Amino acid sequence: MAVFWKAVAGGLLLSLLGWRAEGQGNGRDKKEVSGGAAVYLGQDRDAWRPLIHTTVNLTEISSIKSSFQLRTFDPEGAIFYGDTKNGNDWFVLSLRDGVPLMQISKEDILVSVAGGPKLNDGKWHTLEVSNHGKFVILEVDAANGLVVGMQSKQTEEVLSGELRLALGGILIDTEKLIVQFEPQMDGCVREGSWLNLSAPWETEAEELWPCYQNVQPGSYFPGTGFAIFNTSVFPIEVDHGVTVELWGDFSKMDGTILSIKAPGQEQMLTLVANNNTKEVTLTVGKGAVRMKNTYKRLGITLQTDLIQVLQDEGESSYTTLSIRPGSHPGPLTTWREGRLAFGGLLGEGEDNVGSQFLTGCLEKIQVQGRDLDLDLAVKHMSISSHSCPA
Repeated sequence: MAVFWKAVAGGLLLSLLGWRAEGQGNGRDKKEVSGGAAVYLGQDRDAWRPLIHTTVNLTEISSIKSSFQLRTFDPEGAIFYGDTKNGNDWFVLSLRDGVPLMQISKEDILVSVAGGPKLNDGKWHTLEVSNHGKFVILEVDAANGLVVGMQSKQTEEVLSGELRLALGGILIDTEKLIVQFEPQMDGCVREGSWLNLSAPWETEAEELWPCYQNVQPGSYFPGTGFAIFNTSVFPIEVDHGVTVELWGDFSKMDGTILSIKAPGQEQMLTLVANNNTKEVTLTVGKGAVRMKNTYKRLGITLQTDLIQVLQDEGESSYTTLSIRPGSHPGPLTTWREGRLAFGGLLGEGEDNVGSQFLTGCLEKIQVQGRDLDLDLAVKHMSISSHSCPA
């Protein structure tokens, strides 16, 4: 047991360091990267696929302590994975509901433990994982976060072979996890430290995306993709309709902020920011309303036969614009069978290939008064669901 945790803890140290954004080829169509810089964990890839990974011989492990810094606004996602015996014994560190979650499989033991402080506050936190006999300890900012005790009735064996390490994903079937979670983490790691491990890490990415120096809460759209929801998942209040509210600096947005469309129909509603004209245009059917982009909050309410727009002009002052959809089916009819997109213009067909993508930050999105998590959408992974550059 001690050997296993010595390996995993030592590997955790190596893995969660920061890595250089540049790498060199190794002749196997993979880039080799080393420690030294911060790395963005939410880089575009298959959601469960590790961002970087390495394999080392257990004989090379001499450290029982690993430390790194983590910064995120995201409440959920995979941080680090390590295993031996080709995945039969494994360790996963993630966040769920903002707090650390450790899951461990060792011979006949399966353990899951979550707790400690919430870490998704956008600040850098120092995490340290270490092994003390039969206990695995996670410290957060030099204070105990989680302590896991494990003791097997099986005869402890001296492990040999290889240790696999991965950052930002896992290398086992997700069905083996005791607690399921959404894997993609909009966050950064940096300043890890380790002992006696110098093997390079590998990545399939052409280059690793850097971390922004400063971030703020929100969803960032870099102008390359959008997020789509089926509107049927959102409830309709017959008397009040459906309300979508957006917060952000609209003067710094450019492109399609919002679009609503049902299959086989024309666009029912689009909201487009134009940085050149300093206007935001709301188009409903054949009609359009142009508004100055100086506001910070916009509410759109769809009712049976009209659409209302609440535009703030101060802390508590709103201008209401009522728009009738004309020949287009009623807004709520389209909503019941349509799709809602943030950051792009919905296209035709099942693939919904879009256009006119948004560049900018939506600081908060609410539908029916509830915060919307873009990780629950079908979206292009270039979108940062929980953070924007500040």
